[in-house]
Amino acid sequence: MKTSWKKILPIVLTASLVAACGGATAKQQPAPEKKAEAKQAVAAPAQTDGSKYIPVDKRSGAKSVVYFTRDLSAKGLQKIYEKVNQDITGKVAIKLHTGEKNGPNIIPRPWVKELIEKDIPGATIVETNTYYNGDRYTTEGHRETLKVNGWTFCPVDILDEEGTVMLPVKGGKYFKEMSMGGHITRYDSLVTLTHFKGHTMGGFGGSNKNLAIGMADGRIGKKMIHAGESGSQWGITREEFMERMVESTKATVDHFGKRITFINVLRNMSVSCDCEGTAAAPVTTPDIGILASKDILAVDQASVDMVYALHDGKGHDLIERMESRHGLRQLTYMKEMGMGSDLYEIVDLDK
Repeated sequence: MKTSWKKILPIVLTASLVAACGGATAKQQPAPEKKAEAKQAVAAPAQTDGSKYIPVDKRSGAKSVVYFTRDLSAKGLQKIYEKVNQDITGKVAIKLHTGEKNGPNIIPRPWVKELIEKDIPGATIVETNTYYNGDRYTTEGHRETLKVNGWTFCPVDILDEEGTVMLPVKGGKYFKEMSMGGHITRYDSLVTLTHFKGHTMGGFGGSNKNLAIGMADGRIGKKMIHAGESGSQWGITREEFMERMVESTKATVDHFGKRITFINVLRNMSVSCDCEGTAAAPVTTPDIGILASKDILAVDQASVDMVYALHDGKGHDLIERMESRHGLRQLTYMKEMGMGSDLYEIVDLDK
């Protein structure tokens, strides 16, 4: 399912420009006379309601660069990766969702194979075992699922296969450290290659969710995020769940520093996560393209914005999933944690 970005992209770009200029005004008014004692400026309270979308003209801060292509193909993926790969050196890990058995919506394997062969030779796909009891709950079952899904053209490292490691979470209110797959420390750089889609608990799964859950180990780290001290396997929901995910992601982002990059593929966007495999809800949201940035917040925010910009209700199902799960808190909390900017400039690679 495809959509025309000749109409949609100008909306996103124009909104960004309006925000940068402080919003549209009908007529410039003269500045009021200065008082003898100026009132101290009071910062607007942070938006913490994850069911509320913040329009571009209500955001503030510096702009990051987000690259965009409509070319949903191996060549399109290579083209956009080459714009954000300047700091990817040494031993390279690629974090992507390899899917449950026969999952229909995952990033096509030939795209990833060609990217590795042409741009990242010697790279390793990395995953962790799941928190739920399914095909990828154990290392043995996980490796069998990888074979079924065709991830056999390069090494795949199940990071928690041999244990865990604690990485610090700077500035977290829930965590001081997060339990990760122990092999994470083997790598110098990380390419976050994400299939952007909906998510049953997170509302949407972008680069943040890919790292938050995908790098945390299956027994300890994922439980810290999903359950905490609730006593229930899935006891943490809504805003707190989003915030815990962000803190988990921050541990990985801080660990790699500048040697990390983020790519979101907006294709086959079911409201379901790839964890649901063949049981995923049918895709109703049109394909959009590929976004990439060195800024994790900017790339996730741009992805969300493009879904909201779809015309004629075509983004309705995915937007309803984001808002009903309070998933937009992922974005505002990443900003509070100093992880990036929710303002950006789109660089259209197709022009």
